[in-house]
Amino acid sequence: MLHVSMIGCGAIGVGVMELLKSDPEVAFDVVIVPEANMANARTVVSSLAPKARVETRLGEDRPDLLIECAGHQAIEEHIIPALLRGIPCMVVSIGALSEPGLVEKLEAAAREGKTQVQLLSGAIGAIDALSAARVGGLESVVYTGRKPPNAWKDTPADGPFDLANLTVATVIFEGSAREAARLYPKNANVAATLSLAGLGLDHTQVRLYADPGVTENVHHVEAKGEFGGFELTMRGKPLAANPKTSALTVFSVVRALGNRAHALSI
Repeated sequence: MLHVSMIGCGAIGVGVMELLKSDPEVAFDVVIVPEANMANARTVVSSLAPKARVETRLGEDRPDLLIECAGHQAIEEHIIPALLRGIPCMVVSIGALSEPGLVEKLEAAAREGKTQVQLLSGAIGAIDALSAARVGGLESVVYTGRKPPNAWKDTPADGPFDLANLTVATVIFEGSAREAARLYPKNANVAATLSLAGLGLDHTQVRLYADPGVTENVHHVEAKGEFGGFELTMRGKPLAANPKTSALTVFSVVRALGNRAHALSI
């Protein structure tokens, strides 16, 4: 059995616990949330993972795996200290790694703790192909993301663009993956994930659309190089509880935990 501690009890964390509550190979022991969220988290966790404790930090627990489903601040606050203690970790909030030096800090902490941190693919596919293409010669990666206008509410696009009244697809951002992840951390994790698998944050090009013609989160990737080329288009349903997040992100976490817990991995 895989003993898991999880940071976060929001839309992603709740979705993961819901899908895994009947899996006998995965046990949630601790769910970590801020003090202000503990009462609500205890209510939710009691129905989905009744044996789990709700805490504000990991404490002396040593789970088989610590997974971050809480947002960018959790990486500095919880993941790096756990890695230094030798606890394997998984990270969902890849957009946080646009912060200069944070990737290197994660890697250094994992090396010091003689363990590993896994960056999850989240809402995008073909990460294996992109990583392999980098080995064989990768020259360009362009990511185009389209989401309904309301998915960009409370982001830097909310104000400069009249999101509620858009009638045509509108480019709200064009630039590097690093800048996209910095400005749109809750919407552009895909761009950061692609860049870390491929050419890096400064050499991956990103274009983001607010598109009233779509009801799903649409991700398009075009990669070219000595290996040849590929294009991928994915249309992900947003989470009902959070339109900024693709449901596939939850499924990505469940798959990753299953690969750790089960005898057969793919």
